[in-house]
Amino acid sequence: MTDPVPSEPSSSPLTEVAGVFLRLGLTAFGGPAAHIALMEAEFVRRRQWLTRERFLDLLGACNLIPGPNSTEMAIHLGHLRAGWAGLLVAGVCFILPAMLLVFGIAWLYVEVGGIPEGARYLQAFLYGVKPVVIAVIAQALFGLTRAALKTRFLAVLAVAVAVLSFLSGDELALLFGAGALTVSWHLARSPARPAAPSLWFLGSAPLAVVNAAVVPVTLTALFLVFLKIGSVLFGSGYVLLAFLRAEMVENRRWLTEGQLLDAVAVGQVTPGPVFTTATFIGYVVAGPAGAVVATVGIFLPAFVFVALSGWLVPRLRKSPVAGAFLDGVNAAALALMAVVAVQLGRAALIDATTILLGLASALLLLRWKVNSAWLVLAGGAIGLFLAACGWTPLPV
Repeated sequence: MTDPVPSEPSSSPLTEVAGVFLRLGLTAFGGPAAHIALMEAEFVRRRQWLTRERFLDLLGACNLIPGPNSTEMAIHLGHLRAGWAGLLVAGVCFILPAMLLVFGIAWLYVEVGGIPEGARYLQAFLYGVKPVVIAVIAQALFGLTRAALKTRFLAVLAVAVAVLSFLSGDELALLFGAGALTVSWHLARSPARPAAPSLWFLGSAPLAVVNAAVVPVTLTALFLVFLKIGSVLFGSGYVLLAFLRAEMVENRRWLTEGQLLDAVAVGQVTPGPVFTTATFIGYVVAGPAGAVVATVGIFLPAFVFVALSGWLVPRLRKSPVAGAFLDGVNAAALALMAVVAVQLGRAALIDATTILLGLASALLLLRWKVNSAWLVLAGGAIGLFLAACGWTPLPV
């Protein structure tokens, strides 16, 4: 299937990539599921850089390699729009705003000996942002469902994956299992059974661990630790927390438990990739140079994995068997995104105010196609306004 013609042909592709990902980097609150939803709204429906089917294929590929999925999706989209330069620019522009914000908070943290009061106003901002983010994710799920669940089998598979995920099933096992089941279903229904192509590349993303010896903090050791984490980490931000605790608190004792929790909190309340937690940790243990080194270390594998795997995704669709595998992975990825939306919804829709804000945002998105970035900022402004007025939210 041919991708649609971009809606803004007069713009320089590289300039367009830089501008849109800088804006997303400043407004993409809510974690990977929300980031993916914002990208679907921006690049599939608004700018029409690619079809929903192609978007889902890229999302499936991102789920099968280590690293931050939303950042890898940004890198894929930049490459699609502006080639190799776009690959680099999209990733850097998506990461940079969050990195600079976290860098500033880390500087204040070190200077005053804790999270500054100014940073705590982010809680009020996020109070208003989170319900909007839930509406954005719901809109993306609504748009992607038809493209991902093309058959009754895929719909049933997605429901099964969602149930298993709620029962604490391993995300990576569910993705590969869904792909394998779909291949088996495809082969069982095909009159001719072609030999399955080698799919080793989908399951053998480089997993070599770069072991850093237990030594005092140095920039080289810091880089190697975060390079290792970025090279092997699958899963959510909670998995990142487990890796960081093992490496930073238990093995090397570079951080205390309290400092680690502060680092994770800062990564979650700032926009853009949650992996910018590395920026905060790097600054705390080794100053400004440490912040830069840690950030480069944890994000570098994502650029490498996308560069190595990106050319392969469109070729998979030429093989019926490989295409069936991707169909299964896409259905599973959509189900996992729905599970995340439900979990986030429980944390975001906590009172009458947030429920009304979420419903209003969903109506504006689905009925009038309002730009989601403006809605996110408006939700944050409402949260700050309510806090300034001393508003106590009414319980549901």
